[in-house]
Formats: sequence, C-alpha cells, structure tokens
Amino acid sequence: MNDIAVTVNGQSRPLAGTPAHTTALDWLRDSGLSGSKEGCAEGECGACAMLVATPSADGGAAWTPVNACLVPVYALNGQEVVTAEGLGGREDLHPVQEKLAEAGGSQCGYCTPGFACSMAGEYYRADRAPEADHVGDEDSCPVHDPEHGPNGFDLHALSGNLCRCTGYRPIRDAAYSLGSPAEDDPLLRRLADPAPAAVPTDAAVDGARFLRPATLAETLRLLREEPEALLVAGSTDWGVEVNIRGRRAPLVVAIEQLEELRTLTVSDDVVEIGAALPLSEVEKRLDGSIPLLAQLFPQFASRLIRNRGTFGGNLGTGSPIGDTPPALLALDARIVLASADGEREVELAEYFTGYRQSVRRPDELIRAVRIPLPLSSVTGFHKIAKRRFDDISSVAVAFALDIEDGMVTTARIGLGGVAATPLRAYATEQALVGSPWDIATVRSASEILRGEGTPMSDHRASADYRSLMLNTALLKLYSTTVIESKEVSA
Repeated sequence: MNDIAVTVNGQSRPLAGTPAHTTALDWLRDSGLSGSKEGCAEGECGACAMLVATPSADGGAAWTPVNACLVPVYALNGQEVVTAEGLGGREDLHPVQEKLAEAGGSQCGYCTPGFACSMAGEYYRADRAPEADHVGDEDSCPVHDPEHGPNGFDLHALSGNLCRCTGYRPIRDAAYSLGSPAEDDPLLRRLADPAPAAVPTDAAVDGARFLRPATLAETLRLLREEPEALLVAGSTDWGVEVNIRGRRAPLVVAIEQLEELRTLTVSDDVVEIGAALPLSEVEKRLDGSIPLLAQLFPQFASRLIRNRGTFGGNLGTGSPIGDTPPALLALDARIVLASADGEREVELAEYFTGYRQSVRRPDELIRAVRIPLPLSSVTGFHKIAKRRFDDISSVAVAFALDIEDGMVTTARIGLGGVAATPLRAYATEQALVGSPWDIATVRSASEILRGEGTPMSDHRASADYRSLMLNTALLKLYSTTVIESKEVSA
C-alpha cells in the first residue's frame, strides 16, 4: 500500500490512505492542484481534463487527455499525469497557454485549464501535419475546413470541452495559431520514452477495496471467488454513478490495462476487437476500414470520453441508449464471454435480456467483440440528439445492407433508444430482403420501421418523436445511396 503512487507533473505523489472510491479530480484538488475544475462531474464539460502518458505505436508515449472526474485515482497507480499546472506557470507559459491568452480565449477562466490540457494533447499529437505554407505565429489564421486548421489541429480534440462565456471563436483561433513543439520542449522529449507499464494494485481502505489484477487469468479466478465484484474499464459510466448518485462498491476490479483485453486483430473472416481497448485507439487502428464504425466514432460522446470508453463497457452496462450496440447489431457482431472455465461466443442480438440485463454471468467478463467479414456494401449510422456532438442519443439507428442488381439481398438494422434494450428491427429487415431498392420499397419498409420497438417519452424526446425518427431514417439512407450513385454516374 505504501508503494502506491502517481507521478504528477514530474513528482511522485503517494496514494496511501486515499478512500478507494476517490476520483483523480478529487485527489488532485485535495493535493493542492486546484487547476483542474469540477464543472459537471459526469464527463460532459472537460473542465477537469488532464493528460496521461499512454503507449504509442512506435514504442514511445503519447499525451492523452481524459476526464479526471471519472477516473478512479487508484487506476493511475504507477502512471504519469500532467495537469494544467504542469504545462506552465505564470512566468513560463506553455505555448498553448500563450496562444489562449493572446487570442482572448479565456473570460471567467473556469474552463480554461481543461481546454489547455485538451489542446496540449492535440499539440503533441505525433501525426498532426501542418500545411506546408502555414506559419505558426500568424496573427490571423484562415479556416482550412470546418473542423481542421491549417496547422493540422483537429477541432474534435476539443469536443469534450465546454465554455459558457468566452465563445468558441477565440479558442479556435488559439488552436489554429499553434506551431509545432520546439525540439527541447520537455513534454515533447518525454514522449520518446515508453509510457509507464500497468502496475498490479491492491488498495483496501475503510472496508472498500480497489484491485488491479496482473493477468486475465487472475481476474477470472477472482470473479469466480467474488462474483459481486464490480468490473471497471474506462469508468466513463461508473464514474458518473460515483459522483452524481453517490454509488460505492465494496470491491472494484480494474481491467482496462489487461493486455488480453486490448488487442485488435483482422483475419480473412473476422475483425476481433478487445473489450478494453479505448474507442479512440480502435478508431485509429481501424482507420476507416469499417465504414459504419467510422461514422459512429465522431458521434460517440467526446474525444475525452472515447480516450477511456470501451466497447466492453458500453455493452456491459446494458444501457438501451448506448451508441455502439445499434452499430454492432447491424454488423452482426458476436461477443466473447470469458470465465475461469473457458470462453463462449454469443450473438449480440441474443445478449440483452432486459433493461440493463444480459446473458453474461457474474463470473464472466466480455473479452472481445467479433465482427464478421466481408462487410455489407451499404451502411449508415444515424444518431438523433439535441446536439451534433457530445450528447446522449434520443434515437440511434444503424443500417447494413447488401444490394445486388437493384435488389436487397441482406439487411440488418440495429436500434437504440426505442426499447428497454438495443434491438434488431427484424420485421423491417424481412420487408427489405428480396425487394427492389427503390422509393416504393423504402416507404413501405419505413412504415414498418416506425412501429419497431416500444419507445417511451422522457426529457430527451417523446415516444411519438422517436417513432417519427425511425420512420425517416430509412428514407435518409436511401437518399444517400441515390446521391452517391448519381455522383458515380457523373
């Protein structure tokens, strides 16, 4: 217990005696590092953002921004963290801090430390490629495209950071005016060395215990002995329960660093994705090779959340409004459930049994998601929410169709937000298969799709609205295919 510590801004700080449920944000602030702020305590505002050293593909490290309010501090045992204070001080501002000040990117300043950390993560991104003629210290920065600057800055890096008083234009200007890190930049030089390896952890304080097993086999043995243990990967869901609802668990088992759960392999007939591989990493490794997921990722919460969130966590919680289940249902995915007795494979369409319930036994965990190949030729992911990005779905619809000689040969449709569980729209699929892909078929099938599920009314949307969105989703997909076919013909 005395060896448990986190390196923060280059200094090792012990965790001994810290309550097991404590978040990184609360621990940082209690340690005197008050630059990180608590805005929402549920991962929506980014005021608490910090940088964590994570492994990079070249064997070095990358600075990855995450929400400190959601991460259990014991999950950072042995890890390396940089907060806003570690970027720079009043007398030696970091380039990101300088540009924010020059552009007038801060008013009340509450959100600014989080913006600075997220912006710094993008500043140090190894593959950020500026245009050849861009000068980093220009006074004015022309817009390159709606979401990228001429310096290669991806605005999605700031999608999880909210500002309520400054306005986003000066913040964007600051981001787009950044040059490249100097060769002697200490935070850049740090990235040449490997990120810290995961450290097995066992901390028991006041009757609560946080445990990080060393291997998957050890984890599965533990689950057999302690079936009530709470499994936590990215903690983007459990962290909200801890902060907002005051939930506590006697035994939390962290699995996000288990190498067996962080794989991604592609064979001739299947893509297998480890259940604990962060969604941002999945997105990077797939690099658009699964178009349906490529549409999903930018709409899944924010980059801050995707840097921690996982497929396993999104499926494991069983939420009917999770974004990944509809897409995975359309992809005909199967999940691999592992226990100390072995593994079994389950069709995702048969996995959910009720509201936040599934066929997974207490002694099992989700090891991987398997997506069969080849992929369908026509896919689409439609998310209806109050905001374009960083929001919870009112309705999510995913399509995967094969169309040959103008006829629908296969169809899979995944739905979220319209029932107690994510589900397949089997009746609509049956109406499509064997029918011509034309407006008459689509209109007829759309009426069937409208009646799928049992939508309810809540603060996000009414039941009637949800049904209407189902009714229009297939028409939207059809119009996309018509436009694409015209473009090909032209």
